[in-house]
Amino acid sequence: MLAGRPNVGKSTLLNALIGEHLAIVSPKPQSTRLPVVGLLTRDDTQFIFTDSPGLLEPEYRLHEAMRAAALRAIEQAEVIAYLHPLAEFPAPPLAQVGKLDRPPAAPIVTVYTKADLVPLAARPPDRLTAVSAVTREGLDALLDTLRTHLPDGPFHYDPDEMATQPMRFFAAEFVREAAFELLHEELPYSVAVEIDEFREDSEPVYIRAVVYVERDSQKGIVIGEGGRTIKALGQAARAKIAALLGGSVYLELHVKVLPKWRRHAPSLKRLGYAG
Repeated sequence: MLAGRPNVGKSTLLNALIGEHLAIVSPKPQSTRLPVVGLLTRDDTQFIFTDSPGLLEPEYRLHEAMRAAALRAIEQAEVIAYLHPLAEFPAPPLAQVGKLDRPPAAPIVTVYTKADLVPLAARPPDRLTAVSAVTREGLDALLDTLRTHLPDGPFHYDPDEMATQPMRFFAAEFVREAAFELLHEELPYSVAVEIDEFREDSEPVYIRAVVYVERDSQKGIVIGEGGRTIKALGQAARAKIAALLGGSVYLELHVKVLPKWRRHAPSLKRLGYAG
């Protein structure tokens, strides 16, 4: 699994390793709310990468659910790739960063990310596992290192598969990613997405989704003057979904208010963020 603080490059690295845009990426921290599981099968090895939420200090119920998901992924991992920006070398212990009760049982490989931002002359002299999802520096070496820690056994998934979640999950995530791209300040953090209908057997694929916000004032901003913002959001999300599906998509979006959903346990459960 990929672990670390928010915004250390976990989602970007997952996408680079799998070779597909699976996990949403944003300069804003805490965009990953649920683990995204990507699959990479090379020769006799199958890698199951879990991009978990960042290890954060919870401020409300959604944060608590995100942290719980990250801790579960750490407990279940066979090997942990602990990500830390190379520019912030050296990395403190994962247990310290995550304020864990005890060190993880799984072996930990410290991976220094965003290596393209650090010139070679400015890098520490130590032999490091340094990677760049942008230039692909170090990705093969990282896979070789992780392979040495994996147990022997049969593949868990078909070698041609690249993810374990259904397309409905990614459709909702890509609408959220578009919200992070197009909406400003804190508003994207108040956005949740629920897929009402997903007809993959139609041409184009038909998807109806609800974009939830927490207040009426936010609903007006998301819709925008004359519906311009929600139209732009839909266009951006539709392009992302179509790229992953490899076909055309008709995406219908509706905006509704779900008051204080980030702090409301039943709402979090309904949206799939809590068990």
